Amino acid sequence: MKYGFFDDSNKEYVITTPETPLPWINYLGSNEFFGLFSNTAGGYNFYKDAKLLRLTRYRYNNCPYDSNGRYYYIKDGDTVWNIGWQPTQTPLDSYECRHGMGYSKITSSKNGLEASILAFVPVSDNCEINQITITNNSGMLKDIDLFSYIEFCLWNADDDSTNFQRNFSTGEVEVVGSTIYHKTEYRERRNHYAIFHVNKEIEGFDTDRASFTGFYHGPQNPDAVLAGHCTNSVAHGWSPIGAHHLKVRLNPGTSTTFVFLIGYCENPVDQKFVAPNVINKAPAEKLISAYASDAQVEAAFNELREHWNKLLSVYTAETGNEQLDRSVNIWNQYQCMVTFNMSRSASYYESGMGRGMGFRDSSQDLLGFVHLIPSRARERILDIANTQFADGSAYHQYQPLTKTGNLGVGSGFNDDPLWLIAGTSAYIRETGDFSILDEMCDFDNGRGNEPAAPLMEHLRRSFHYTVTHKGPHNLPLIGRADWNDCLNLNCFSETPGESFQITGPSEGPVAESVFIAGMFVKYGKEYADICRHIGLDDEAKEVEKEVAIMTEAVETAGWDGHWFIRAFDANSNPVGSHVCEEGQIYIEPQGMCIMGGIGVEDGKALEALKSVEEKLDTKFGIMLHQPAYTRYHVELGEISSYPPGYKENAGIFCHNNPWIACAETVVGHGDRAFEVYRKTNPVFLEDIGEIHRTEPYAYCQMVAGKDAPTHGEGKNSWLTGTAAWTFATISQNILGIKPTLGGLMIDPCIPSHVDGYRVNRTYRGVTYHIEVKNPTHVEKGVKSITVDGVDVAKLAGSSSGVGTATSNGAQMQGQIIPATAITSKEVNVVVEMG
Repeated sequence: MKYGFFDDSNKEYVITTPETPLPWINYLGSNEFFGLFSNTAGGYNFYKDAKLLRLTRYRYNNCPYDSNGRYYYIKDGDTVWNIGWQPTQTPLDSYECRHGMGYSKITSSKNGLEASILAFVPVSDNCEINQITITNNSGMLKDIDLFSYIEFCLWNADDDSTNFQRNFSTGEVEVVGSTIYHKTEYRERRNHYAIFHVNKEIEGFDTDRASFTGFYHGPQNPDAVLAGHCTNSVAHGWSPIGAHHLKVRLNPGTSTTFVFLIGYCENPVDQKFVAPNVINKAPAEKLISAYASDAQVEAAFNELREHWNKLLSVYTAETGNEQLDRSVNIWNQYQCMVTFNMSRSASYYESGMGRGMGFRDSSQDLLGFVHLIPSRARERILDIANTQFADGSAYHQYQPLTKTGNLGVGSGFNDDPLWLIAGTSAYIRETGDFSILDEMCDFDNGRGNEPAAPLMEHLRRSFHYTVTHKGPHNLPLIGRADWNDCLNLNCFSETPGESFQITGPSEGPVAESVFIAGMFVKYGKEYADICRHIGLDDEAKEVEKEVAIMTEAVETAGWDGHWFIRAFDANSNPVGSHVCEEGQIYIEPQGMCIMGGIGVEDGKALEALKSVEEKLDTKFGIMLHQPAYTRYHVELGEISSYPPGYKENAGIFCHNNPWIACAETVVGHGDRAFEVYRKTNPVFLEDIGEIHRTEPYAYCQMVAGKDAPTHGEGKNSWLTGTAAWTFATISQNILGIKPTLGGLMIDPCIPSHVDGYRVNRTYRGVTYHIEVKNPTHVEKGVKSITVDGVDVAKLAGSSSGVGTATSNGAQMQGQIIPATAITSKEVNVVVEMG
């Protein structure tokens, strides 16, 4: 069943009931200040880092239930209700939540009153705006009370949720007029504070939680709201909050608005105070004055919408498939921005206190984001490189505020180094900016003895880390794990509560990964291309030699007869082989190896993909492996700790389903590629909301596999590499508009029934209006390309660049439009398949 509908003209999803199967959320903010906002106004705010600079509190121990947010209470006589239904859950006469690009708007009504909250983060300021509008549709005079409520976090979210013996004595606030200043720890080592402000004169306020809610009540039935007035409490320790009380008189047919601000303010250390213990409020006053009126809010909101319209115009498709178009043009790209900003740090399933930014994760997120704001992608690549160790290995994660690596889950995930090559290659292919390779980057953020080196040297060490870390089968050592964090072949944990990711040695054992081998081949080829392009021909040849050696190792030791083996454990026994009792075939190497071109010429790729379809596919997507593990395998680690069908134990991991779709395009199977693509696409799953449960506009990390009692149920939505990989898959591999070092390659691989489609693609400052025609209904193959009526081969003299793919033994060409041959800002491209 549906719980709402898509409004494509406004780029919104409209939720028609507050009681969705799970909280359905949106992300506010696109630069440094962010907010999570649910369909009941739940969520929280933070500046840059969800762990270290969190402004408002959220109760993850109730996850995924929606506990705490920005709550606005309306007291109309004896009736108390919330605009977003939570937390009082008073039945509403009407309700609607519109999640848009960087904003959300909830509108509801009760007893003749209509109220709305428009929430967004401005493009250029560090605050969340909540514009409240109340309209009297009752036909009679209404005297009502409006109460606001947020709960401040004491900055470090981890410490805030654990260190009560200290925190119950540190809370400090200040109230001036209609502004509540949260200044906990400002007297000591902090030079920042938070504000909660409203642009109207208030009747009263509260800043102490117990004074507002009552010690034995809570946000669902707060004492102050029930009594009809606040107590003007000033928090000293305990739990500081922000609450305003406003009196509202509305004649029939009239409306009134209020602008609330939740903001972050920072002062230079030497300008913290204007007098002893009097904080410098200048940044707060500047922020408040910027959004004091409805006109200013409207201007900021229009700027935000224009910002997103411009970003989403970089790549648009007209395919004739409504669901595909809304996914490609709106929601998938939007989620790519969110995952770029958040990595895996802050959602309703990621507490913001753990993983931070991932070396692997953030590198992959670039694949779907780089076309939107290349300058930010460039900065992110350099941030990642600066955390790398001198031997080419990596921290698995780093803290977004400090941009330094941390050992929260250790290091030694041996796929990590290669992802730096992947992200850098994607950036250069998009922009043509080879100068990034000359940027000086530290090793371990300068904390070691190794001097800084150009980014190119970091890529070189990434590549050679794999070359120098191989096992008995000449395949890469897996270390702690590879992409599958739960395949822990060197852990051997038998103690409850131990982390599978930091228990046991990461170096020394000989467990090997065929998946990393496939990565090495794929991204080794891209690294060789970069070397050759900048004149390092000898290095390119050496890289290609190592790639050939690895390819041979995969095709011999890594081939199981009908599919690629997943790994070899610490005793050199195969994992993901027909000889295994459980976990005989895995999805990851089938996708990555074929994307790298392994087995394409001799039929192994076709055989492996056939095995995937026969053994791993379901109506909700391709499972990670089969058969599921029914007992704990100490030699495999966390993967066997989950119940069958969930997460890495034979769940449908949405992240690697696109790898199979990409692999299918490599062998020319457009029908099958699109079939795989659409199975995990949430837009196509809108009608089964009661089964899928997560948002129909955002990819989730995993879907329960066929072994699970809840087959088809989604979990861990929003922050997943699925977003970037699916956008890259549909935009580059299926629709076939693919950036290369030399220009834009057109190489579609589409369902045979498709007559054609159009794509508008801005690439290196040029807008390409591309029309693809498929008169003979092939799945792959380009017969001709013209650019403004000129055959593409003539643009670069004798011929254009050519990329080839193989399908059932037939060579098919995807031709490159040379970037250097395009001199105008806008070109029309006609592609005929055949």
